[in-house]
Amino acid sequence: MYGMVNKAIEEMLVMHHGEDLWEKVKAKAGVAVEVFISNEAYPDELTYALVAAASEILNESPEKILHAFGEHWITHTAQAGYGGLMRAAGRSIDEFLSNLPNFHARVSMIYPKLKPPHFECTDITPNSLSLHYYSERAGLQPFVIGLMSGLGQMFKTPVKVKQLQFKNQDCSHDVFSVTWN
Repeated sequence: MYGMVNKAIEEMLVMHHGEDLWEKVKAKAGVAVEVFISNEAYPDELTYALVAAASEILNESPEKILHAFGEHWITHTAQAGYGGLMRAAGRSIDEFLSNLPNFHARVSMIYPKLKPPHFECTDITPNSLSLHYYSERAGLQPFVIGLMSGLGQMFKTPVKVKQLQFKNQDCSHDVFSVTWN
């Protein structure tokens, strides 16, 4: 994953728990990197180790950490890093989600080694859709749910997300039901 992901984890943990906790997380994860470079690629295992260490130190499940990180990604990281792209992607949650594949194509131009997930929307109604999530990375479903929650905050639209199908359980990808008012 790119350094901006690890920097965002650091930002979230420091914002809510302080610099000392971040140093403990890095030590527990065995991460010796002093400063993550946003546009440099790092092994996925490093990011997973940071999440696991934060989970253990905070006595929270990795799923809860990933969910909070998904919210933080939308409400802080994405807004600061590419707010213009975020605003151009839609004026409502349904418009934004429908444009999500194009959004990742644009971000891939900025980060050429990016291996983004692929999203597809089906069963679209005025207040809901099915979000299909294709990723080579395992275990990030809580992050996706957190992203949806963050988008709800961004668009000031309460969102409910429920995972309907799970990758590797008779399905090639994950499917979420996303509803809003």
